[in-house]
Amino acid sequence: MNTTKPELTSKNLAILNDQLGAESLLVHKFAQASQTVQDPAIKSQLSSISELHRKHYDTLLNYLNSHQ
Repeated sequence: MNTTKPELTSKNLAILNDQLGAESLLVHKFAQASQTVQDPAIKSQLSSISELHRKHYDTLLNYLNSHQ
């Protein structure tokens, strides 16, 4: 049984790179926004959204690393 991972094409690598950049930007924007608000409920929601995008970023990065 062949368990090698298929190689990523240059187009797929470009898409992954763009998506990693977008997720990273969202992590930072929502984290920064959570630092600027006073309302604890909004601050918590913004922090949760930032963490969700961090998980997306980590998932994409792990996928990319698994194909190297």
